[in-house]
Amino acid sequence: MAGIEHHTRSLHPALRPYAGDVIGYAYEADPPDLHRGLPSRYLTVIVTLDEPLGVARPGGPVAKYDALVGGLHSTAVHVGQTPSRAGVQLNLTPSAARVLLGLPPGELASGVLGLDEVLGRRARELTGQLRDAATWSARFGLVESWLLRQLGERRAGAVRPELGWAWRRLCESSGGLGVQELASEVGWSRRHLTERFRSEFGLPPKVASRVLRFELVTATLRRRPHTRLAELSATAGYADQAHLTREFRAIAGCSPRQWMTEELPALPTDFDRNPQGPAIVPASSARSH
Repeated sequence: MAGIEHHTRSLHPALRPYAGDVIGYAYEADPPDLHRGLPSRYLTVIVTLDEPLGVARPGGPVAKYDALVGGLHSTAVHVGQTPSRAGVQLNLTPSAARVLLGLPPGELASGVLGLDEVLGRRARELTGQLRDAATWSARFGLVESWLLRQLGERRAGAVRPELGWAWRRLCESSGGLGVQELASEVGWSRRHLTERFRSEFGLPPKVASRVLRFELVTATLRRRPHTRLAELSATAGYADQAHLTREFRAIAGCSPRQWMTEELPALPTDFDRNPQGPAIVPASSARSH
């Protein structure tokens, strides 16, 4: 696998509820033909610095983007089949969709859109400015200024407090909280919670829990790649190792060991600074909100 360099910078404190560190990445040679963009609790924004980036559902056609936004999703997407080597990535919390992008996260769920389809001319201007910038520091400054403008100008209403609470509780438990228990905490029926949660976030709470358990598995393997899968399956709430492996195949399209062999070498090694994110490219963290 081609080597890859990563650069990160923390964003302005006002942006921390909505976005993690801004990440710059650059492959040292041709990028791999296939990278699996794994699901997680975050939305993803990527702006390429050279060629358009190819993204496809397994078995589907490749769409190419100069800049993209990917919503919450429950299975991996395939990234590659293009010569793009470098870009800037942001991992956004679901609340950032309303505040920074001007629409609820459910409208982006399970899909990838060109950033210009969401933000129009402003997205195209950002792409051009980032490609013209000569240093990572300059690029990161442009991204931060752009986000602060978005924060000051765009609103799409606020998420209902019950749904915000439910999302946080699922994230805090890494998907370990049952839907009925969650509904009882919120004070809604299970059916009402499921319908409203799906409408807001694009995934029903049961599927979101599945994604969060999977995220815990991949985060642990990134930090401690020699962890025994039997031990990890118990920690993450799976019935046994076979259950974990079936879930991994269903979500990532491969076994845990295959993913570790093919993908793990290119992920950041400074895990404490760059915890699990929505690996369209090797990713940093966003703060849960």
